Amino acid sequence: MSPQRKDLYVMLAIGIVCSVVGTYAALQIDWFPTAASTAAPKIDTLYDWLLVASVPMFVLVMAVAIYSVVRFRVRPGGPTGDGAPIHGNTRLEIIWVTIPFLIVTALAVYAAVVLAQVEQKKPNELQVRAIGQQFTWHFEYTQPGGKKFTSDVLWLPNNRPVYMKINTLDVLHSFWVPQFRLKEDAVPGQTDHVRFTPNRVGQYEVVCAELCGLGHATMRVKTLVVAPQKFQQWVQAKLSPKPAAGEAAGGGAAAGGGATAAAGKAIFTGEGGCGACHTLSAAGTTGTVGPKLDGIGTKPAAFLKQSIADPNAVITAGFPKGVMPQDFATRLGPQKIDALVKYLQEAGK
Repeated sequence: MSPQRKDLYVMLAIGIVCSVVGTYAALQIDWFPTAASTAAPKIDTLYDWLLVASVPMFVLVMAVAIYSVVRFRVRPGGPTGDGAPIHGNTRLEIIWVTIPFLIVTALAVYAAVVLAQVEQKKPNELQVRAIGQQFTWHFEYTQPGGKKFTSDVLWLPNNRPVYMKINTLDVLHSFWVPQFRLKEDAVPGQTDHVRFTPNRVGQYEVVCAELCGLGHATMRVKTLVVAPQKFQQWVQAKLSPKPAAGEAAGGGAAAGGGATAAAGKAIFTGEGGCGACHTLSAAGTTGTVGPKLDGIGTKPAAFLKQSIADPNAVITAGFPKGVMPQDFATRLGPQKIDALVKYLQEAGK
């Protein structure tokens, strides 16, 4: 056996052994959190096949490269300079281009089949719209009769299909619940969607998976998957809120439209998304993107209104300009801003 052929066999043997070990190790790693949707097992299996296809290829190439660097390195007193020019092996080149092409094509077809299965329309879908904004999420529910209500917590009935439209009020965001294995970008100016069926009761988080500003890391909202009966009770409470309640069960839109401190608290912790960026002890929020609001209640009402409607007018030392959204004046309107000011005057003392 020629030395060249022997080196080839040794390289291949090392590469194959390393590939087997690397693939086995990759498949033993628990890459994802506990599955909580019917689509999760299909997506997990697809990911496993991606590992089976990609890890051996990577390990084999790296093993051959490392072996070549060590085995054929320049040694003291040995030959120097480039080796003799060779044409190469046309058959081998065709093979190593064809095999990856077939592997990638097969994986693409498999992924398309899984996506089609996940996106297939199902009966009795719950209609929800996820609305992203710096730095929180809101959810709009549409009932069969067309009546709508909003919540700042994502409530979902267990084992019921969900059709979720996704929008953004400002910059690019991305809707992601890791346990559902689904992620979809919220792109300004367009409506995207995802379909999924939660199948595990529990509490999860909607996470923004697209860098959207300084408060990106705080853009997390509670997700509750509950029994269908409990979900219906929550829906009824949202559709028929008690006048004395600041929010219906679980959190949501402000009760009543008056400019009251109670309504202002609901806006602060919910619709306005203020707590994602600001610390206010009375509200139980711990955001650090913007200045702390403890003690701000001593400021004049006119200053508080200006800080909400025109946040760049006065910038607190140590905080950058342009981080706070500039559209609260139109997004909230005068009445809600008045309610928010009243709440800050009371809670921020």
